[in-house]
Amino acid sequence: MSNEDLISVDYEIFGRVQGVFFRKYTQAEGKRLGLVGWVQNTGAGTVQGQLQGPRSKVTEMQEWLQSTGSPKSNITKAEFKNEKTLDRLEHSSFTIVK
Repeated sequence: MSNEDLISVDYEIFGRVQGVFFRKYTQAEGKRLGLVGWVQNTGAGTVQGQLQGPRSKVTEMQEWLQSTGSPKSNITKAEFKNEKTLDRLEHSSFTIVK
Protein backbone atom coordinates (compact mmCIF):
# COMPACT_ATOMS: atom_id res chain seq x y z
CA MET A 1 0.00 0.00 0.00
CA SER A 2 1.37 3.40 -0.91
CA ASN A 3 1.39 6.26 1.55
CA GLU A 4 -1.09 8.10 -0.65
CA ASP A 5 -4.02 9.69 1.19
CA LEU A 6 -7.22 7.66 1.40
CA ILE A 7 -10.14 9.91 0.61
CA SER A 8 -13.92 9.70 0.52
CA VAL A 9 -16.09 11.73 -1.83
CA ASP A 10 -19.84 11.79 -2.46
CA TYR A 11 -21.10 12.11 -6.03
CA GLU A 12 -24.29 12.73 -7.98
CA ILE A 13 -24.50 12.24 -11.73
CA PHE A 14 -27.14 13.97 -13.88
CA GLY A 15 -28.39 13.19 -17.39
CA ARG A 16 -29.62 9.94 -18.91
CA VAL A 17 -28.15 7.69 -16.24
CA GLN A 18 -31.05 5.43 -15.27
CA GLY A 19 -32.13 2.41 -17.29
CA VAL A 20 -28.76 2.35 -19.10
CA PHE A 21 -26.82 0.03 -16.74
CA PHE A 22 -25.02 3.03 -15.22
CA ARG A 23 -24.89 1.49 -11.74
CA LYS A 24 -23.53 -1.82 -13.06
CA TYR A 25 -20.77 -0.09 -15.05
CA THR A 26 -19.98 2.22 -12.11
CA GLN A 27 -19.62 -0.77 -9.80
CA ALA A 28 -17.39 -2.58 -12.32
CA GLU A 29 -15.17 0.47 -12.85
CA GLY A 30 -14.92 1.11 -9.11
CA LYS A 31 -13.86 -2.49 -8.51
CA ARG A 32 -11.39 -2.35 -11.41
CA LEU A 33 -9.73 0.67 -9.78
CA GLY A 34 -9.72 -1.01 -6.37
CA LEU A 35 -12.17 1.47 -4.85
CA VAL A 36 -14.93 0.81 -2.33
CA GLY A 37 -18.25 2.58 -1.90
CA TRP A 38 -21.73 2.40 -3.30
CA VAL A 39 -24.01 3.61 -6.10
CA GLN A 40 -27.79 3.97 -6.30
CA ASN A 41 -30.55 5.52 -8.38
CA THR A 42 -32.43 8.46 -6.90
CA GLY A 43 -36.09 9.38 -7.20
CA ALA A 44 -35.00 12.51 -9.09
CA GLY A 45 -33.61 10.46 -11.99
CA THR A 46 -29.97 10.89 -11.02
CA VAL A 47 -27.39 8.41 -9.76
CA GLN A 48 -25.59 9.06 -6.49
CA GLY A 49 -23.09 7.34 -4.30
CA GLN A 50 -19.79 7.46 -2.50
CA LEU A 51 -16.23 6.61 -3.54
CA GLN A 52 -13.41 5.70 -1.17
CA GLY A 53 -9.82 4.82 -1.90
CA PRO A 54 -6.40 6.29 -2.76
CA ARG A 55 -6.68 9.89 -4.03
CA SER A 56 -5.29 9.12 -7.52
CA LYS A 57 -7.77 6.27 -8.07
CA VAL A 58 -10.70 8.34 -6.78
CA THR A 59 -9.67 11.13 -9.19
CA GLU A 60 -9.55 8.61 -12.05
CA MET A 61 -13.05 7.41 -11.12
CA GLN A 62 -14.34 10.99 -10.92
CA GLU A 63 -13.11 11.59 -14.48
CA TRP A 64 -14.80 8.36 -15.60
CA LEU A 65 -18.08 9.42 -13.94
CA GLN A 66 -17.95 12.84 -15.60
CA SER A 67 -17.08 11.74 -19.11
CA THR A 68 -17.60 8.01 -19.71
CA GLY A 69 -20.26 6.23 -17.69
CA SER A 70 -22.11 3.36 -19.31
CA PRO A 71 -22.20 3.04 -23.13
CA LYS A 72 -25.82 4.25 -23.45
CA SER A 73 -25.68 6.96 -20.78
CA ASN A 74 -25.62 10.70 -21.51
CA ILE A 75 -23.97 12.56 -18.64
CA THR A 76 -24.90 16.24 -18.44
CA LYS A 77 -23.38 17.08 -15.05
CA ALA A 78 -21.36 15.45 -12.28
CA GLU A 79 -21.23 16.91 -8.78
CA PHE A 80 -18.66 15.88 -6.19
CA LYS A 81 -18.90 17.02 -2.57
CA ASN A 82 -18.00 16.21 1.04
CA GLU A 83 -14.45 15.18 0.19
CA LYS A 84 -12.55 14.11 3.28
CA THR A 85 -9.38 12.25 4.19
CA LEU A 86 -9.81 8.86 5.86
CA ASP A 87 -7.66 6.87 8.26
CA ARG A 88 -9.18 3.69 6.86
CA LEU A 89 -11.87 2.68 4.37
CA GLU A 90 -15.43 2.62 5.70
CA HIS A 91 -16.74 0.09 3.14
CA SER A 92 -15.49 -3.39 2.32
CA SER A 93 -16.58 -3.52 -1.33
CA PHE A 94 -18.32 -1.53 -4.07
CA THR A 95 -22.04 -2.20 -3.91
CA ILE A 96 -25.17 -1.31 -5.84
CA VAL A 97 -27.85 -0.06 -3.45
CA LYS A 98 -31.35 -0.95 -4.65
